[in-house]
Amino acid sequence: MRADYDSKANAISLELETVDSADRADQVHRRAVVALRDDRPVELQLLYPDLGVDEPLRIAAERYNLDPEALIAAATAALAAPDRRVTVDVAVRFAA
Repeated sequence: MRADYDSKANAISLELETVDSADRADQVHRRAVVALRDDRPVELQLLYPDLGVDEPLRIAAERYNLDPEALIAAATAALAAPDRRVTVDVAVRFAA
């Protein structure tokens, strides 16, 4: 997953899948919009991440069956390295 925090816009872009464009967008939270291509989530935009990332990302994850911890990890990494693209690879959990 690629993430980019634009400090001037105070927004994080989480690229879930590389595509040329999205078909539509779904506002899942007042600060989160999910871009869709063929009804698949391909990008998530989070506005004002300084107000917190957990709630909007967990709502998006629940609605689109995404990994909330991976989204939060990517957003946190983006905040730690503003105005640069970061890549986060989160492995699938192993069964205990």
